[in-house]
Amino acid sequence: MKISEYVDALRHEGALLADAAARTAPDAPVPTCPDWRLRDLVTHTGQVHRWATAYVRDGHRGPLDEAGSQAAWGPVPADRELVEWFRDGHGRLVAALEQAPRDLDCWSFLPAPSPLAFWARRQAHETAVHRADAESAAGSAAPTPTDPAFAEDGLAELLTGFVVRPWGRLRSERPRRLLVRPTDRPASWLVTISQEPVVTVEAEGPADCTLSGRADDLYLLLWNRLAADRVEVTGDRSVLDLWRQGSAVTWS
Repeated sequence: MKISEYVDALRHEGALLADAAARTAPDAPVPTCPDWRLRDLVTHTGQVHRWATAYVRDGHRGPLDEAGSQAAWGPVPADRELVEWFRDGHGRLVAALEQAPRDLDCWSFLPAPSPLAFWARRQAHETAVHRADAESAAGSAAPTPTDPAFAEDGLAELLTGFVVRPWGRLRSERPRRLLVRPTDRPASWLVTISQEPVVTVEAEGPADCTLSGRADDLYLLLWNRLAADRVEVTGDRSVLDLWRQGSAVTWS
């Protein structure tokens, strides 16, 4: 996907998140994040947007320490002002990405063609997943469908970026293979889970467990935001349980 497409997705997903939050009580539980209330979700995502904006706008070449992160976030407002605070931070991030030079040099934490491409992609998917969280808090029967190409890209980011990091917690005493196969997009991924860091290849092959379904359903399922009954699960379902237990990603 192009940087401009990520920025468009970020703009769209952030607007949907804000709209869902605006019609929901701040104290409403978030079913997809059981430890959170809506205010926690909006605060978290708003802080991440401001944190990302600091890298894009200011060109920090290393990770911000706690004090730097706190300075980027700024104070969190009262409940009645929280949604507008979120909208403001979201707008600033979109503007920073649109105005940044294509040769932006700053810190990033996953492989990407450029730092700017990384931040546009990461924040688009960060916001899309949390938009689904906000819709769950608002009582939506199902999340707003995600564009299949964007969902496919999100699967690629998760499966070839996040879970393969050496310090990831997704491990198995004996090798297990998970095949992720979108039915509406051409890509498939074979994920090998063992005592070593996860290995993912874009390919099909023999697997202990296969997940098949629409790309947007697989996207939310593998971000642990959707029940498994929304996709077809064949083979050993304990591999999916293993995924749920070990694939959680921290906010940064």
